[in-house]
Amino acid sequence: MHTLDIFTRDIIQNSLQAIADEMFAAMRKAAMSPVIYEVLDMGTGITDADGEIASSGAGIPAFVGVLDKAVKQILLQHAEPDDIQDGDVFICNDPHSGAVTHLNDVVLAMPVFVQGRRVAWTANIAHWNDVGGMVPGSLSTQATDIFQEGLRLCSVKLISRGQPVRPVLQILRANTRMPDFMEGDLWAGVAAVRGGAVRLHELTAKYGTDLFLQAMQDFMDLGEKVSRMALAELPDVRLTLEEPQDDGSLFRVAIQIHDRNLTIDLRDNPDQCAGPTNLSRDGAVVAAQMAFKALTSPQGITNGGTFRPLHVLTRPGSLFDARSPAAEGFYFENLIRVHDLILRCLAQQFPEHLPAGNFASVCATIIGGRHPDTGRTFTLVEPEIGGWGAQSGRDGNNAVYSGLHGETYNCPVEVCEARYGLYVERLALNDAPGGDGQYRGGRGICIDYRVRSDASFLTCGYTRSVVPPWGLQQGLDGSPNYVEVLREGCEPQRYAMASSIELNARDLVRVRTGAGGGYGPPAARDPEAVREDLKNGYIDAATARAVYGVEA
Repeated sequence: MHTLDIFTRDIIQNSLQAIADEMFAAMRKAAMSPVIYEVLDMGTGITDADGEIASSGAGIPAFVGVLDKAVKQILLQHAEPDDIQDGDVFICNDPHSGAVTHLNDVVLAMPVFVQGRRVAWTANIAHWNDVGGMVPGSLSTQATDIFQEGLRLCSVKLISRGQPVRPVLQILRANTRMPDFMEGDLWAGVAAVRGGAVRLHELTAKYGTDLFLQAMQDFMDLGEKVSRMALAELPDVRLTLEEPQDDGSLFRVAIQIHDRNLTIDLRDNPDQCAGPTNLSRDGAVVAAQMAFKALTSPQGITNGGTFRPLHVLTRPGSLFDARSPAAEGFYFENLIRVHDLILRCLAQQFPEHLPAGNFASVCATIIGGRHPDTGRTFTLVEPEIGGWGAQSGRDGNNAVYSGLHGETYNCPVEVCEARYGLYVERLALNDAPGGDGQYRGGRGICIDYRVRSDASFLTCGYTRSVVPPWGLQQGLDGSPNYVEVLREGCEPQRYAMASSIELNARDLVRVRTGAGGGYGPPAARDPEAVREDLKNGYIDAATARAVYGVEA
């Protein structure tokens, strides 16, 4: 019996992080779809035997936050003693049954056994191009229930004791318009969870199972301690916010910090809708966890213990706690709306901790059709980059993904043009005015996609298209997100939430993402910084003169 010291504990925890990173690399290298291997629209992680996240994982933060919830649902669905065996792999994608997001995001989870004892789970999640449903790409703004959005997988056993369950594979292949891509991405995910399991076996062999389990529990206790220490430095306070949305509805949040706990109340919000923008309760919890982390210890550890002081209240049947069979294809926009709503509420009281509003949208852009050179079906799935809000002491970042997306990447032009039936004619910073302040909000982008074949389509999911990113401490609001379709001889058509828009050869799809909000009054900005902005093309001479009082 070994005694656990802090050095051994940290070595084991860092090993868990390294294993999650190795799983991520394996999945990326083996995946078939650019949205996985280029954009990195995926996440990997490790949970303990009961489904509590044991390492902060790798990939999109909001995706890593899904994995523990999915594993817990698998445990509920397979509660009999022999239901979960060594070598099993489970697959799930249903937001009403633990998978949190939408049907395109598929979770694979594998229990890890040591000497007949379940000690952990390895898990990953990634966006699949097509899982059936009423439109190519499976995302339709016309969907009124989840049955129209594709194939639902509720904690299904995909591999049993190391052997694939062939009927499940047949069902998967029959319910996608892109079976080759589906299989390639599926087996990449399987390779990742299996590889992680091998590494966990090596780790437990090195330190012993009991010490391994004790280290995971101790590190979760440390995660709780770090969070409560951060909350202890904040005043006890109650905050509320009501914010209008693009469609005219109002979202509300109340936040209570008391006795080293933080409660987020989302109950006073609209009922679930007939469209596809509903959010599961677990999705609302993920958004709250991200905001909680930003306020408390953004650079510190993250595991199941980190969020013990966080309490999230939702109302069943509401937009943020939708009940089956609510459609959730475009859940991601309300996930990011909840996250941004909470951050804005907290920023009223803690402007020194948080930045102004960012472009705060996934800006999902989906263009599909048949490749003009090969005749093969393609679907470009591209979340877009935009401007972050300024904060005390620094300008906002230009052209990065939203905080929920983490360290993902835009698809390189060369890959886009080779794999998809499109030309990328322009990629530049968006010069639309907005985000001025003592510290300036970051710029969004402008992308022009030229369509090369008839009978193509566009689907998009953008918010902050009407209500722009918010400024802080007298900083000015940012600029909106939207997409335009330009056809020869026609006026531009502007969209934010739309699906299956018909495109033909020579049509141009122009994406514009917004600037983040400014921080502090524009008049306080250093004139030399204003001149540098002019030089870089971030602002024009008229803005320098009118807003900042600086001559070019």
